[in-house]
Amino acid sequence: MVPEILKASWLNRESQFSAFTNGLLLDFWLTREERQFMGVDDVPIHYVSFCSPYHDKTLVILPGRSESYVKYPEVAYDFYHLGYDIFIIDHRGQGRSGRMLDDRQKGHVEEFDHYVDDLAKFIDLEVAPRQSHRCYALAHSMGGAILSRFLMRYQEPIFRAVVLCAPMFGIHLPMPRWLANILVDQAEPYFKRRTAYALSTGQWQPLPYFINLLTHSYARYQRYLRYCADYPELRLGGPTYHWMRESMLMGDNLIENAGKIQNPLMVLQASEDKVVSNRELLAFCESRQKAETGKKEQNPLIIQGAHHEILFEEDALRAQALNAICDFFDQN
Repeated sequence: MVPEILKASWLNRESQFSAFTNGLLLDFWLTREERQFMGVDDVPIHYVSFCSPYHDKTLVILPGRSESYVKYPEVAYDFYHLGYDIFIIDHRGQGRSGRMLDDRQKGHVEEFDHYVDDLAKFIDLEVAPRQSHRCYALAHSMGGAILSRFLMRYQEPIFRAVVLCAPMFGIHLPMPRWLANILVDQAEPYFKRRTAYALSTGQWQPLPYFINLLTHSYARYQRYLRYCADYPELRLGGPTYHWMRESMLMGDNLIENAGKIQNPLMVLQASEDKVVSNRELLAFCESRQKAETGKKEQNPLIIQGAHHEILFEEDALRAQALNAICDFFDQN
């Protein structure tokens, strides 16, 4: 597909979304390859790929908390037709990957670094051998925290450039951070409490479009609800207290050490985000600015008017983000 035609279609896709998803996108989805490997503690980690012998670029996509690659065909379709081989990983405890608790709907991880260890094994398996390709990474929300931690731990130049889309360096909490710290610390010594749903959360519930905090795109939000209805095993409810504790501590660590990431980096911020904390996102960017590694970056790029899921926003906002990502990758 001619890139100019594809990019032009980004501005009017919602008006014919049903035809697109049941036609071109479904045909594309049927070409996928689904595989798995064993992650930390022998938890199966599933991933999907779309590859062509004519491509010379690879894009690794890391979804956010509660998401699966089953949600990402449209994103994969767009970058595949721009000449990228695509890999999308389902993090442990969600999607098609293995869960750690009997209640499959609890968002849980024993150590946040287990996400990173899984990613490192996946990169050794699938990305590092692709030496003839230019490799890039695109991470959303929790995926952005996982990728950032990976880049701090492993200084090898695997990726020519990375984009963090509404990254989770802090969580939009329904209470002051000091109170959240007390709650998670009190739960930590007791298995039943540390693995219980965090306060005000529970099993997955379908929210009506008009009160959702994820996207302004009615068509894309309805598609998300349909895939949750069609694949109930993919549903994920709220996080556990221990997941909250691990994630908050990791966010603090990532902000403090932001300057250690050597890769060219772009951060996208959703101005109307009510899922991750934009205050911590800005703190991460400021931390990089204070370090030599961030001096040339113009971060964050604010997508004005966007909810948290920028890659699933209404056409105008989504196109703005995708064009910025493409330009950034092309520059590197």
